[in-house]
Parts: sequence; structure tokens; C-alpha cells
Amino acid sequence: MRGLRIGSAFGIPVRLNWTFLIVLPLFAVFIAWDIAELVVVINQTFGATMDPDQLTEGNLPWVLGLASALGLFTGVLLHEFGHSLVALRYGYEIESITLWLLGGVASFTEFPEDWRHELVIAIAGPVVSVLLGVGSYVAFTSLPSSVDAVRFVFGYLAILNIVLAAFNLLPGFPMDGGRILRALLARNQPHAKATQQAAAVGKVFAFGLGLLGLFANWFLIVLAFFIYIAASGEAQQTTIKAAFEDITVSDIMTPEENLETVSEETTISDLLARMFTERHIGYPVLRNGNLVGMVTLDDASAVEEVERDAYRVEDVMSTDLHTISPDADAMTAFQQMQQNGVGRLPIVDDAGDLVGIISRTDMMRAFNVIQSGGPPRTLGQSTSEPDLQ
Repeated sequence: MRGLRIGSAFGIPVRLNWTFLIVLPLFAVFIAWDIAELVVVINQTFGATMDPDQLTEGNLPWVLGLASALGLFTGVLLHEFGHSLVALRYGYEIESITLWLLGGVASFTEFPEDWRHELVIAIAGPVVSVLLGVGSYVAFTSLPSSVDAVRFVFGYLAILNIVLAAFNLLPGFPMDGGRILRALLARNQPHAKATQQAAAVGKVFAFGLGLLGLFANWFLIVLAFFIYIAASGEAQQTTIKAAFEDITVSDIMTPEENLETVSEETTISDLLARMFTERHIGYPVLRNGNLVGMVTLDDASAVEEVERDAYRVEDVMSTDLHTISPDADAMTAFQQMQQNGVGRLPIVDDAGDLVGIISRTDMMRAFNVIQSGGPPRTLGQSTSEPDLQ
């Protein structure tokens, strides 16, 4: 989740994703259009007597719409800080908090696997929303009727923050309620299994939410889609992490003695010929035995066919290398590939020498063997299979 950094608090960067710049004015417009109806709802909920006609004069609805939308997203931001500050107290690192299309998201460097920690962290966000709702209600009832415009904003935020808290407590993993469910399931079983069960419930919830959206609000369909994708992704990530527990890069890598490399002087034509016959699509590039770059099929295919005899590997290779130690955890390698958008990592020792390479194909092959009950220490020993990643 990337975005423009707008500041930080408690050492946590706060970012705005570009989608937020679209949804904020949309919320403001929708609120402005429904001012009269919303006044009726607030009056009925709190037994108030605000006059809808006074709040729909001139440009006032647009001002109230913008103020209410800003207040709503401020509440979302504080909701995420609720999660984040509790997580920091337990010693977890927070990369950032980002406001985007569907509200807010706190990005953890590593999700807690202690069910007690996850339970408290997950509950913290809805607790903050409830407190904001109560605070807004107190402000609404304390202000005089002469400032009904301000009272409208606080009344709206009182209702919306309580609704936000209640909605987040529904078991739509990875929403707060889904994380609470996983924490409770993980009390008596492995974290990975609890994740699979919570994710299954989350997918069913997303399906139901999508059906409701067909008859109620298109926004629910979008939300259901992202819940389903996020549940699937986190379940997969957790399963892979559990499979690679206590597995190091050296257990899976293709070692130096079996490693296929190319030199800087290799032409693109020759490189593509090797890729075809050897069935690899990525090679370390060596100069006098030293690693100087990586070249992939994408790099080679960017050269026009008529120029491939003239261009050499050194002209297209990547020199911005992402490397890893042979003693690193296998899961760390997997995460590094994801974060950097690469399909393979050169493996270098403490002296900086190339000792092997690990690819997504190596990772998936090892994962399949482990899932089948194979012994971890036998992973990655055979390098006869092609690297198709």
C-alpha cells in the first residue's frame, strides 16, 4: 500500500494513497446531497430538533459535506492509530498508516502470531471508534441549537463512528472481527490452521457482502472484492511462512557448482539461445568471477530483434542487485522477492562472493515437497528441473 507521505506521529509515517483523493470529495458530495435526510436520521436517533431547511441553504450543504467527510477519515486514521500504538507497545514495528479508497490500513512489518497480542491489537481499533462516537455525541448534546451546522457534523460522526466500529467487528477476515476470530481460534491450534479457518469465514462473508451490494450499494461490492482478495492473500502468506519455518536459504538454493551464469560480453542473441536450450530465464552476470549484475528474459526481450547481435548483456543487465545471505530464513527471501518485484535473488556470503541463487520456482518446488511431508533438509538438492520463473 503506497502513497504520498504527509507526516508522522509516534514515529509512524502517515500516507495518502491516490485513491483517497478520489473518495474524499465523493463522500463530501454524497453527504451534501443527503443533508436533509441525514438531519432526519440524526434527529430520530438522538431525539433532537434540528431544522433541515436551515442546513440546506446556499453553499452550507457543501461545507457540511466536506467537514463531515474530513471528520470521518480523521476517525478512520485514529482507528488505525489505535491498532498501531497497541502493536508498538507489544514490540511490533509499523511501517506506515495509509488512507485509501476503503478507509485506512496499518502496515505491519510482521503480523503477531501470539493470539493474545493479536486479540488486543484487533480490538483496539473499534474501541477507539466507539470512544470517538461517544465523544462526538457528547459534543452534539452540549452545543447550543444556535450552531446546528456544527451539531450536524458531530451528530453525523457520532453515528458513523459507532457504525464503523460495529462493521469492523464483523468476521470478515482480515477485518478486525476476522482477526479477533483468528486470535480466538489460535488459542488451541496452530496459527496457520487458524488463519485458514478465519480466511474461509472471511470469504463467505465477502460473498454475502457482495450479494448485498447488488441490491444496496455498489461500494459494498468493491469492499467485498478486496476482503476476498486480502483474505486469500494473507492465508497463503501464512501457510507459506509456516511451511518454511526453520528452513534457510541454503536448504533451497541452487548452489554455486550447479549455477548457470553469463558474462557481460554475451550477446543478446546468444543469451536468448541459452534461455531456450537451458530453460532458465534469469542469470547472474559475472566479471572475473565476481557478481556484477542480473539479466532476465524481460531485459533481453526489450532489445529489438534486429539489434540483438549488436547488444550485449552489459547493455541491458540490472546492476541494482538485491542479494541475500545463505543463512537467512527462506521466508525472508520470499518476502524480499515480493517487495522488490524480482523472480530470483543472488546469494552472497560474508565475503561478498556468489555462492548460489534462489528463485520463486525453487521456493514453490520446496513448498510443494514440504506440503507433501518431505524432509526439509532434502529440499533444493536437485537442480535438474528448469527455472521457469
